[in-house]
Amino acid sequence: MQELSDPQLVAEYLSGDQKALEFLFSRWLGPIYAFLYRRLGNAPDAEDAAQETFVKCWRNLKKFDQTKSFKPWIFRIAHNTAVDFLRKKKMPVFSQLDSGAEEAERFEETLADPSPLPAELYERKNLAEELARAVASLAPAYRDVLFLHYNDHLTFQEIAETLDEPLNTVKSRHLRALVALKKLLRAD
Repeated sequence: MQELSDPQLVAEYLSGDQKALEFLFSRWLGPIYAFLYRRLGNAPDAEDAAQETFVKCWRNLKKFDQTKSFKPWIFRIAHNTAVDFLRKKKMPVFSQLDSGAEEAERFEETLADPSPLPAELYERKNLAEELARAVASLAPAYRDVLFLHYNDHLTFQEIAETLDEPLNTVKSRHLRALVALKKLLRAD
């Protein structure tokens, strides 16, 4: 089943193959959980929202247009679930970098080369901390575009579909976010 595309797995499930749905959901569990974790800021909320996302996906799978990409469709469901979750909790949107030192360290570890010199490690740690602070200070709309593009590897078109925004708005937010980051990093 690994060689089947997402729309093919959906078609297999709709024709009665339960294993296709299990494989499809296991394929997307990690990326969706990571996306929700960054949006909601903690593991319990991300787990609940991920579960709700996959339930919504399962309920609406018959509505999925199999001629389109599955990735923006499921990320759109996850995005809407996160927005609903935040509305229910009446809490502000937090990014992965806002949620604490442990997550910031985990973020820094993903940036670090496994065998740098100590001086390089120190410099990289400082740069990662500066970048984390700078990204955390951006507006949530800018952070979302950056995370979806660089962490989740969505194209600008997929991000536009996920956020239900025009393509040029997404491109503009990306550019503005990069310009703002550049200014913030130069100011430090």
